[in-house]
Amino acid sequence: MNEQSCLEFTGLEISPRKIDYLKFILEKGGTVKTTEISSSLQVDPSTTSKTLNELASAGYLNHVPYRGVDLTELGKAYTEFLVRRHRILSLLLTHYGLSPEEACDEVSRFEAFVSRDAVDKICSSMGHPMFGVCGEISHGKCLHEEYHH
Repeated sequence: MNEQSCLEFTGLEISPRKIDYLKFILEKGGTVKTTEISSSLQVDPSTTSKTLNELASAGYLNHVPYRGVDLTELGKAYTEFLVRRHRILSLLLTHYGLSPEEACDEVSRFEAFVSRDAVDKICSSMGHPMFGVCGEISHGKCLHEEYHH
């Protein structure tokens, strides 16, 4: 994946449910079996297969039937942004009185509707924090030069 393709995504491309799939696969690392995804996300195996095929068609996953899935380069960059978005928004809410647990729960309800541009601006206004309430905040290759420290 080149830097241009990374800059093209807005963070609003996929549904909240598909975000759950990508985050789960990133968290597991490597190839993840469809049955493991179905079980963990409590989704019917046929629905899981359909969703994984859609994510593969969109370029986020490599899907080998009967073996499992892993993230493509685009999928990894996109999912790392999704984790970053969650952590920045959760940290933001703790600044307004929510506990870390409350912040994570609240952000999970709306994060899929917050654009990458908005997240980048929030991150900048917060001084590009390195740690959030859920873990380390990455400021990866996909960000403009001003975001690298």
